[in-house]
Amino acid sequence: MSPLAAGAAAAAASVPGALARVDTLSGLLGAGLLLALLGLWLFRRVSLRLRRRLAAAQGQLEALRTHDPLTGLLTRQALEAGLEAATRACDDGRRRLALLYVGLDNFRSVNDSDGPGAGDAVLVEAGRRLAALPGPAPVAARVAGDEFALLVEADRERAWLAAAEVIALLSRPYRVEGREHELTASVGIAVYPDDGSRPRLLAHAALAMRAVKRGGGGAHACYDPALSVDRREQSELLQDLRHALERGELQLYYQPKIDARSLQVTAAEALLRWQHPRRGMISPLIFVPLAEQHGLIGTIGRWVIEEACRQAALWRGRGLRMRVAVNLSPHQLRQDDLVPYIEATLARHGIPPSRLTCEITETVAVEDTEVTRRAFERMRRAGLHVSIDDFGTGQSSLATVRRLPAAELKIDRAFVADLASAKARTIVQTIVKMAHDLGMRVVAEGVETEAQRDLLVEMGCDELQGFLFARPMTATAIALWADDDGDEGQRGFRDSLFAPTLPAPLDLPAAYAALPGAGGAG
Repeated sequence: MSPLAAGAAAAAASVPGALARVDTLSGLLGAGLLLALLGLWLFRRVSLRLRRRLAAAQGQLEALRTHDPLTGLLTRQALEAGLEAATRACDDGRRRLALLYVGLDNFRSVNDSDGPGAGDAVLVEAGRRLAALPGPAPVAARVAGDEFALLVEADRERAWLAAAEVIALLSRPYRVEGREHELTASVGIAVYPDDGSRPRLLAHAALAMRAVKRGGGGAHACYDPALSVDRREQSELLQDLRHALERGELQLYYQPKIDARSLQVTAAEALLRWQHPRRGMISPLIFVPLAEQHGLIGTIGRWVIEEACRQAALWRGRGLRMRVAVNLSPHQLRQDDLVPYIEATLARHGIPPSRLTCEITETVAVEDTEVTRRAFERMRRAGLHVSIDDFGTGQSSLATVRRLPAAELKIDRAFVADLASAKARTIVQTIVKMAHDLGMRVVAEGVETEAQRDLLVEMGCDELQGFLFARPMTATAIALWADDDGDEGQRGFRDSLFAPTLPAPLDLPAAYAALPGAGGAG
């Protein structure tokens, strides 16, 4: 066979093998491509799943930054971020923005008695109530453990009413696992731009809230620049307070109480003021807690009693026979010689014990301690006229009130401010009926509108007090007010709170309009 033929034959013989190798290579390439495509598909699927998980995690992180995981309210960080835009909208000067800083009073007692789970349940319920406030929906946030904040478009007056509504709402009992917990709330108010720039608004509202807590809680107050004193200033203020009495800087202002039927002035509540030579008028929210913390309240409290009795004697000499009311702090009630001191002061000035009203907050009055029981018993024996102040905000029961030697209940101003609410009207009506059944008179404080006045008179309140009738004034101003109509002026002052009032037809709107100082005059 020729070489050419042999080569051709060899080539022909190798074709099937070559074709086989090509098929194998093609198969391997196809399988590899299929595996590569499958791998790519799996990679894309895993990558998509990871991206979704990452997006979900980022969403959860964002939610944690913006919403409190327990209550669902905004976080402090989210509230402060929203404040920027909200305050810019008020920079045109036509609107006001109010920040309400809310703190639950005595919240620790829930955790101590029933554990953190019960505390969390109370916080959740408090957050739900705040988020469900009626009217234009406020921005609600949880800014600390038991502290919340509300952002509302409101001026100072509307913010004051909103704070009263918040206190009434949060003071309703909390039912947790079959047990009821009764708490109160303290609210601080700061209004933009009146009370500071946007970065300071939250801090200023918090300062006002803490000042309320130091005063016993269960109330609300607006920010006062004097609250923003640092430690050095506070030390200086304390040193000045130690000498305020001897320098004659402390003063008593008096706010009249008005008989609801006769419109006569029945009493004047003594309110302590400090006229600082450099700082001007300093709020009691600042210096009273300072006096309590540093042992000065006993001396200052005695001065208040002495000065009020001295002034009452001067008024009696002029024919202005009305009660004078003084506020007693918990620290004073713990002093064994308090009642003997009051008796000696009254005797020195010739004032019958029944003509001095000792006002004690409900929170202090219902303390079931040996000290408070002993103090009340001494007051009863001395014949002093005892009034339970801020009634309705504490945890007293009918049985507790009945045991106290009180002749008077003062309905807390939070309920008066909220009289537009049917629930508040029901509470006030219940308090009035309960007090009358126990032989007590009822005073409504914080009366600022004619509508409030008319409702309270209709409900049977005995006395009214508030800016509608007169603002706090000096003793001289009260005397001038009484003499405003010459010899007829003294008819507005009655001999005794318990003197009978003759029933007679009365045109209330005309009668209130004719009252000296009505409508906030003073």
